[in-house]
Amino acid sequence: MAIQSLNVLTRSNYGGGESGLICGYVFAAGAAPREIDAAFAQAWLATDAAPDAAMPAEAPRARAEGTAFVWLHFNLAHAGASRWLQRHAGLPEEFHEALVAAAPSTRIERADDALVAVINDAQFDFAFEATDIATLCVGVTPRLVVTARRRPLRSIDRLRLQVQGGLALRSGVELLERLLRAQADVLVDIVRGVTARVDGIEDDLLAGQRRHKRAGLGALRRLLVRLQRLLAPEPAALFRLLQHPDEWMAEADVEDLRQSTEEFSVALRDMAALQERIKLLQEEIAASVNEDNNRSLFVLTVVTVLALPINILAGLFGMNVGGVPWGDNPHGFWIVVGVVLSFTAIAGWLALRKTDER
Repeated sequence: MAIQSLNVLTRSNYGGGESGLICGYVFAAGAAPREIDAAFAQAWLATDAAPDAAMPAEAPRARAEGTAFVWLHFNLAHAGASRWLQRHAGLPEEFHEALVAAAPSTRIERADDALVAVINDAQFDFAFEATDIATLCVGVTPRLVVTARRRPLRSIDRLRLQVQGGLALRSGVELLERLLRAQADVLVDIVRGVTARVDGIEDDLLAGQRRHKRAGLGALRRLLVRLQRLLAPEPAALFRLLQHPDEWMAEADVEDLRQSTEEFSVALRDMAALQERIKLLQEEIAASVNEDNNRSLFVLTVVTVLALPINILAGLFGMNVGGVPWGDNPHGFWIVVGVVLSFTAIAGWLALRKTDER
């Protein structure tokens, strides 16, 4: 293949150097993707800004031999990544604003002749915590795709491994569609993991075991609520975009994006159903705890009622005043015991009768 003649492409140093480039790939029709470095990417981008600029011979040769587009993936935690993108990427200002957004929400919008996407995804070391969600910024033009993140994310890493394995893509829009599908797969994996945990808790409740507390279910529910709040706007934004796609977007790419949106909507519906299931389990645990509390309170009340006669008589006979009955009677103690037992039996009978009625 023509692109295979580029024998000077070098492996990136995974976020090092001056650019913060994690990885880069050049895609050509009918050929496997080839990895490139920051120097080649800069030369490639210079051909758009200044076709006569000095550059390595491999970059214009790649364009002449039918290269479709270039994908560059950056580490925003690197100090030089944002500067490099500002100088060389040529992306619209909306993309650079998304890189520094304080409260990013998932969206895909059109900016000039490019697409700008902000995608929220699970971190690579996801541990079912609501804080394990981070943002990926994506810029797509007919000849360039740029992705940038601050922390490792599952979806983009899964896609990168697929490209390393030889996944050929026809356009940047298809890469975006693959990324959305990978994100949907990660979301499905999260829902499956949460479902497995909820199944275990539900089985324990049905078996009469309550070693799980509402706090654990609350953490899972907060995770799902956060995921849904961050991801739910994405299908609506995609539908608006697909109603009027750009001229450079192929019909096949638009159809693939539409299908990925439908799959994502199904995953979000499953997540909403799981939230309702967790809510029902929380209510079941709360009802069981309230029942135990009511039972304990009733036992305490019965004990208090049974002890009431002896407390009253002990208080009366303990007063240091004259005229205490049966004080000189040799059988006075047993008379008092009989009175206490009688009143205690009556109080116990009344309490047990009300329990039977309930």
